[in-house]
Amino acid sequence: MNAMELIRQRRSVRTFDGKALKAEDREKLLSFAAQIGNPYGLTITWRILSAKESRLSSPVISGTDTFIAGKLCRAPHAEEAFGFAFERFVLYAQSLGIGTTWIAGTMNRPAFEKAMDLEDGEVMPCVSPLGYPAAKLSLRESLMRKGIKADSRLAFNALFFDGGFDRPLTQEAAGELTPPLEMVRWAPSAVNKQPWRVVLNGKTAHFYENKSKGYVDGTGWDIQKIDLGIALYHFTCGLEAQGIDWRLAVTDPGLSAPEGTAYIATIEML
Repeated sequence: MNAMELIRQRRSVRTFDGKALKAEDREKLLSFAAQIGNPYGLTITWRILSAKESRLSSPVISGTDTFIAGKLCRAPHAEEAFGFAFERFVLYAQSLGIGTTWIAGTMNRPAFEKAMDLEDGEVMPCVSPLGYPAAKLSLRESLMRKGIKADSRLAFNALFFDGGFDRPLTQEAAGELTPPLEMVRWAPSAVNKQPWRVVLNGKTAHFYENKSKGYVDGTGWDIQKIDLGIALYHFTCGLEAQGIDWRLAVTDPGLSAPEGTAYIATIEML
């Protein structure tokens, strides 16, 4: 199954079938997580946790006792690095038939941070349950998905631009980059806000964050930058599927951007 199929097939899973994670699947997931990198070169430590052993809980999850969490040092671009790496893990889990969902707020965070042995200067951005999806969504999960319009996305020309923000990009103009951009368009995000905006300029793609209120805490930690990390992974994954090499740069091109829109990173296609 190719990356685009995994992306379109995957949905957030909050209701599981109650079966324990198979030992072979657990081993595959841990082995895969251990070798995940990110273009910022930041180190992320991963652990699979037992809710029963560590007294973990999330009011939106049922039918599984197993979670995965990652931690890393607070540093510039830590949010983007984590989003990039965790999404890679999530799609690998999907390829094994294992359900996941990103959880940042609806959990007993102190218990999770204790289970991760979080130290000063470290942050545990998100966790995810791991398990096999139930045959039917719970009523609560169905209502949550309906509330955030989980199965809908903004139009292509509302997210992507040609040379500047004053010129919406068409799929015809995007050409061979249409599939990678579609992979960005279908990326998951907190409450389905879809905060990514991308300006194509020749062989460069400049990624921006369209900021929403309430997603930056008192320390400056920005949850929506995690979403941008997810978008960066989807785009580069799409490039690699087409045999296009790339590198990441953080060099603001100085484009005139709408109010509330901030530069994040540039992907250079080689």
